Amino acid sequence: MYLRNRLYLIIASFIVLAGCQNITPPNNQNTEIRMQINKASYGHLENNEVHLYTLSNKQGMSIKITNYGGIMTSIFVPDKKGHFDDVVLGYNSLDGYLKNTPYFGAIVGRYANRIAKGEFILDGEEYNLAINNGPNHLHGGIKAFDKVIWDAETFQNDQEVGLKLHYFSKDGEEGYPGNLDVTVQYILNNKNELKIVYNATTDKATPVNLTHHSYFNLSGSMDLDVLDHTLWIDADRYTVVDETQIPTGELRDVEGPMDFRTPKNIGTFIANVDGGYDHNYVLNNNGKLALVATLTDSSSRRIMEVYTAEPGVQFYSGNFLDGSITGKNGLIYRKHAGLCLEAQHFPDSPNQPAFPNTILQPGTTYKQQTVYKFGLMK
Repeated sequence: MYLRNRLYLIIASFIVLAGCQNITPPNNQNTEIRMQINKASYGHLENNEVHLYTLSNKQGMSIKITNYGGIMTSIFVPDKKGHFDDVVLGYNSLDGYLKNTPYFGAIVGRYANRIAKGEFILDGEEYNLAINNGPNHLHGGIKAFDKVIWDAETFQNDQEVGLKLHYFSKDGEEGYPGNLDVTVQYILNNKNELKIVYNATTDKATPVNLTHHSYFNLSGSMDLDVLDHTLWIDADRYTVVDETQIPTGELRDVEGPMDFRTPKNIGTFIANVDGGYDHNYVLNNNGKLALVATLTDSSSRRIMEVYTAEPGVQFYSGNFLDGSITGKNGLIYRKHAGLCLEAQHFPDSPNQPAFPNTILQPGTTYKQQTVYKFGLMK
């Protein structure tokens, strides 16, 4: 079993390396494009001005980020013909993100994913968190990191441009213990890599599990679903959940419709998965930064590679998009209009002693890095 899975990893990695080209500007663009950052007003909230930052590299790739929720509103990358499209779901303006949205492009914390009944015991004390997903706590609570204004600072050099966001989460916010000091950096380089670097410190033991929540559709046409996208995930197991999406504690082999160890179309077996894909995959990266997933779209020839040292990645196939949301350019987001690949620790880890530890202690630093690299198939 081990040798077979290692062989799958080698083959999948070879396919990616052999089939991925660097993104270059289309012929009608200036090949002397510079690394740059632009800042613009994005509206007002609670007597504070919200800003939108545009980061661009020398290849013509660009991303847009607002300091409200650390939301990445757009990622523009070219297709096989050199045409640049936005490949993430979202809204045209701040007003859309102020509604009860499904976390489009946001920073998620203090704790990504679910905590059962919003309860956990730490150092002998019971904590009760905000309940915002059926009987459970989801993605940090009601007014979590995706709904606050972050302090922002830009930086750049010859090889990369970046936005450093800072937020101070006070003791007791959404029920969590301890003052948590958080920084998140979005970094775009000339290799068409988008790096997201997280750091956090605390003055009291507290659960921390941060992630990024973009919904990707590499076709660039959000009126099309992602079921024809091809996905590969380097994971032999996943965390089994109950009817409320809380892990049972079982780590089950991915044999059958859950198996993406060889690349396959998302729609191939989705009908055999109750409700669609919304599962935490147990990665084989051994806690080291490594390629853990690839996503490709044959129509546009775009590739996205995901690198992380986190022990899990949540693959969510946009099952709850139901046509009730009107997004960018008046498009209605229907079921499976986008998908998420969220690098993370496991759901409900504070209540699951056998899972990798998510408790941050005073005097230590939470560190996490996820890389989304974009390219083109040959």
